[in-house]
This record gives sequence, structure tokens and C-alpha cells, in this order.
Amino acid sequence: MAEKNDSQQTPLDVYQMIMLMTEQMAAIAWQKLGLQPDMITGKIEKDLDQARIAIDVTTGLAGYLEPQLDEDDKRRIHGLVRDLKINYVQQTQGGRD
Repeated sequence: MAEKNDSQQTPLDVYQMIMLMTEQMAAIAWQKLGLQPDMITGKIEKDLDQARIAIDVTTGLAGYLEPQLDEDDKRRIHGLVRDLKINYVQQTQGGRD
């Protein structure tokens, strides 16, 4: 294993980790909405209860990120949360299967 140069290492940034978690949770929400294939099975599997939880967690994580974001990133994260919520409502009202 090659040696790492200590001068190139940076400490873990909590906000970068929260951003990764937000993106991963949003991806799971899309899958649980039945709008994207499950990352493990490759099949469309709708579970609206789990989708709601994933959307709520995404929303909460986004709240921690917001003070650290520039205006473009704020718009992007707000759009992501809005789109998830709109699609959840559509799916619970008999939207696309």
C-alpha cells in the first residue's frame, strides 16, 4: 500500500458528509416512490411508507445544510425536496405505478 502524503489530507467536513447523505437518502426516496429501480434488485418496488420517511430525512438533512449553501445550491436542494414531496402526493393519490 502506498504511503499517503499528510499534507494532502484534509479533515472530514461534516457538511460534505451531510450533502452525501442527503443525496443518498433522496435517491432512496425516488426508489421507494416506485419511480426509479431499486439499487439492489434493479426492480421497481413501491413502498410509500418508506418513501415518506426517506423524504422526511432528506428534508431534515437539507435543513442542516442550508446555512452553508450559496443561493444556487439552496435553490437546487429546495427543488429536490419540493419534487420529492410533489411526487409523493401524486403517488399517494394513485399516480404512476
